[in-house]
Amino acid sequence: MRYRSGMKLTDETRAGTNFIRAHAPGEIHVGERPVRTNVIITADQVIDWPVQSIATMRLADLEPLIALKPEIVLLGSGEAQRFPDASLLGALLSRGIGCEVMNTGAACRTYNVLVSEDRRVAAALIVTE
Repeated sequence: MRYRSGMKLTDETRAGTNFIRAHAPGEIHVGERPVRTNVIITADQVIDWPVQSIATMRLADLEPLIALKPEIVLLGSGEAQRFPDASLLGALLSRGIGCEVMNTGAACRTYNVLVSEDRRVAAALIVTE
């Protein structure tokens, strides 16, 4: 498998667990599956996430994340780190859900570490901007 402009992230596999294998601008690979849309990833689910950008994100966009009841959300904001409105982060925190905001590449790497530690993590990733 070749990744021209991105970074191969992990060779780790565990049956039934979603690992992000590679990240490149506009694309990630969950296992062997290429994903070219904004997405929510957990250890056992890959969910299309119809968010256009961090700047336009609304509380309703967080509902799929909240429903998963993760311990922590990793918000991958695209190629650059961008923060959503503080009220959105507050909405997660008020429900006991931690949130870390970082660029999508960093969120992919951090997700793999946390999921390998069996943490209840959800990565909400802006893949296409």
